[in-house]
Amino acid sequence: QVQLVESGGGLVRPGGSLRLSCLASGSIFRINDMGWYRQAPGKERELVATTTKDGSMKYTDSVKGRFTISRDNAKKTIYLQMNSLKPEDTADYYCGAEISTPTRPRVFNLYWGQGTQVTLSS
Repeated sequence: QVQLVESGGGLVRPGGSLRLSCLASGSIFRINDMGWYRQAPGKERELVATTTKDGSMKYTDSVKGRFTISRDNAKKTIYLQMNSLKPEDTADYYCGAEISTPTRPRVFNLYWGQGTQVTLSS
């Protein structure tokens, strides 16, 4: 069984910062891409940032220059440093990862965490 567990969300004022973490655990053979996604009330889930196992990173335009994704392969963890937060960043943030298991090492499935809430309020 594979689990992704996010942490670090909370209530923050506009202009503030938060750091999200996502730990992958369980029966893991290999992890490919990992990323952060978010879903605001009444909206569809959208990609925020992704990172490959080699460290390449991509960001959605609205967070470029404010958010930084990083990855620690040894810890099977990714982080999202969020600076200069804006009210429109309010959302549930989800970690997603492409993971294979020892029983099927060449088959990668997309796993999701349970989400962590980020709320901007003055």
